[in-house]
Amino acid sequence: MNSIAVILREPEHLALGPVELAAPGEDDVIVDVSWSGISTGTERLLWTGRMPHFPGMGYPLVPGYESVGRVSQAARSSGLREGDMVFVPGSKGFVGVRGLFGGAASRVVLPAARAVPLSDDLGEQGVLLALAATGYHALGQPQAPLPGLIIGHGVLGRLIARLCVALGGEPVVWETNPARRAGATGYSVVDPADDARKDYPVVCDVSGDSGLLDTLIGRIARGGEVVLAGFYEKPLSFAFPPAFMREARLRVAAEWHPDDLVAVRRLIDDGRLSLDDLVTHRSAAADAASAYRTAFTDPSCLKMVLDWSIAS
Repeated sequence: MNSIAVILREPEHLALGPVELAAPGEDDVIVDVSWSGISTGTERLLWTGRMPHFPGMGYPLVPGYESVGRVSQAARSSGLREGDMVFVPGSKGFVGVRGLFGGAASRVVLPAARAVPLSDDLGEQGVLLALAATGYHALGQPQAPLPGLIIGHGVLGRLIARLCVALGGEPVVWETNPARRAGATGYSVVDPADDARKDYPVVCDVSGDSGLLDTLIGRIARGGEVVLAGFYEKPLSFAFPPAFMREARLRVAAEWHPDDLVAVRRLIDDGRLSLDDLVTHRSAAADAASAYRTAFTDPSCLKMVLDWSIAS
């Protein structure tokens, strides 16, 4: 069985092309993808060639872990039916090309347990589900205190700020780019130079800037916490004396867990978390090369979505 996929053959060399799907097993589903999102974090590092090595890394590869589509074939034991709309957080893979993470394709095979049923009403906004769950995971809910300060007003920063508001918080967001300070709902976005506060109990960084750690430690209260929720390509370090004086705590937030996805879906279904105005750019999958470049280089692009309706 074949598919059309985004193939990153080497850094900054990306094109659409045919691929052979891995054979589905008895517990797998086949999904015809409608939309896929482009991640400006991990996928940018894959595109530039600066992704730190980890298992499964290598070129050529099919990126993507933010896809939405309809089930075209499912095992009876899966609980899914043909025509169901699902979120696809990556795929089982392809023949002759690495599937890292394998969601940016017109058709994919994945374990049924990883396909998340969605309401048809979400449409293309469904590609944001993984980021929303990642943001929820960074909050450490339901036990951890909510961040009072969030660094970065990109799409993940906005989702974390919206989640904080939905859960009763009143966060402040730092954003150095004036063009990105608009769009706040229920929270404030400021230039870091205009914020003198140095007693935040929790600071959540999604900037991916490895040089900010000393600054962030200087803004927490005694016993406060810095949550590292971005993806950092360079080693992180910090001066010990200020961290010692504050008894600082550092927490690294990794990818979402299934429980995070359940919690986020509940917030969306209850109307407490909105995904509106976060998809800012759209492109036909046939124009993937230019779409990826725009996603990674245009500051006005919060989330780029590829439309696969004419690529199957």
